Amino acid sequence: MANTDLSKDATRKLARHAAALQYEALPPALVELTKQCVLDTLGVSIGATTLAPEGRIIADYVRDLGGKPESTLLGFGGKVPAAWAAFVNGSLGHMLDYDDVGEGGHVSIATVPVAFSLAEKQGGANGRELITAIAAGTDLHTRLALSIDIPDWTMTEGWFATQLFGFVSGAATAGRLLGLNEEQMENALGIGFNQMSGSRQMAVGAATHMRSMQAGFSGQAAVSGAELARRGIIGCKEIIEGRYGLFKNYVRTGTPHWDEIVGELGTRFPLLKTHGFKVWPACAYTRPTNAAILQMREEYRVRPEEVEAVAIVGGTGGTQLLCEPLESKRRPQVSIDGKYSIPFTTAVMMVKGNVTLRDYTDDGLRDPAVLAMADRISYRAGSSTTQSGRGSSEGSIGLTTVEIKTRDGRLLVKRPDGVPGDPRNPVGWPLLEKKFRDCVSFSAKPVPAKNADRAIEMVRNLENVGNTADIIALLA
Repeated sequence: MANTDLSKDATRKLARHAAALQYEALPPALVELTKQCVLDTLGVSIGATTLAPEGRIIADYVRDLGGKPESTLLGFGGKVPAAWAAFVNGSLGHMLDYDDVGEGGHVSIATVPVAFSLAEKQGGANGRELITAIAAGTDLHTRLALSIDIPDWTMTEGWFATQLFGFVSGAATAGRLLGLNEEQMENALGIGFNQMSGSRQMAVGAATHMRSMQAGFSGQAAVSGAELARRGIIGCKEIIEGRYGLFKNYVRTGTPHWDEIVGELGTRFPLLKTHGFKVWPACAYTRPTNAAILQMREEYRVRPEEVEAVAIVGGTGGTQLLCEPLESKRRPQVSIDGKYSIPFTTAVMMVKGNVTLRDYTDDGLRDPAVLAMADRISYRAGSSTTQSGRGSSEGSIGLTTVEIKTRDGRLLVKRPDGVPGDPRNPVGWPLLEKKFRDCVSFSAKPVPAKNADRAIEMVRNLENVGNTADIIALLA
């Protein structure tokens, strides 16, 4: 079958796939990965409740609106209408910039908060239902991202893939959890599409709060869209392949790889090959430079006091975006700006040999040793280009070079071909559990250690949990 033939009824095929997907069809490796996504997302969302001041602002706003107490606000406690819970919890998920990452940006924050908000509203879905709903959403999200044939497309076309695709992947997750049939699911995807947004203007220059709230907006829209579809509201049709659909109107390509979108639905799950977890709490475009610095510290035994200058070379449009304007990137004033700065984050890694949540607190942003190192860091464009269609941070791995000039005249050069936590260098449960406990320790409403331990145990055995709302209760 010709590639173009695959585009016929693509939206309906995806709707049928999301509505009909069964737990038994999921590969064991995908089940395990999805459970890890759940734990990681809950942790980073809860940690943001004290580490990100804007978290309390939006939580207070939603609580002041009132409404039915359906779903819990992570970290803060209390219940609000399900769509608003998805808005708050989805926003919290990216405020630390510590959430997982892969093709299509941050797939878990676009799906996991949606799943839990509806599971609670319905009195608690079981673990297998929750896993299947999240798997349906992440599969659509990843497939759409992989299909794009424009190099570095999120920069050249100006989108955040997390939010752009989140309106579709979140709707798939919500619709699957609500038990929508094929026609209703297509309507849910269409209603999500009709609310689509996510311009990268939110991250030009000084970062804005909009950057962290991407999955809040898409999650709220996804829950509302799926519930409206269940009530009989008809959504846009042919949102993928249509004349004014996703690719022609938003991504601006008429030649996506259709096999990536609809090929082997239900048997091939590309998330398994593209998904990674963050071991450092900053924008994913900082990972290649972090990895290079860490490798040079270990391989060459280079120490901070020996460094005369550091040059970041090449990468992608994302690399350049996180390096310029250089002076302000060297002196971030608030946490989100620090996390979105390669010069500052590279300085932290060079000085400390690690990057942690505390490095983006007020004290961390003013660390004199880190700021002195940041003044020695520069950026210049390189000749390398990203692989065709690679729009996520993964595209900068293997293209970003770090040069260190030492005071004794050495020039050390490193171009990492992988980073800790990426699909080629996966992390396991012990690291994710440690990260979860660290994040939960910053909860606005303290979570007892025994509750955190019990929540970890339940997520690790999620397929056997009868009521997933019990997990949220432990953390609330």
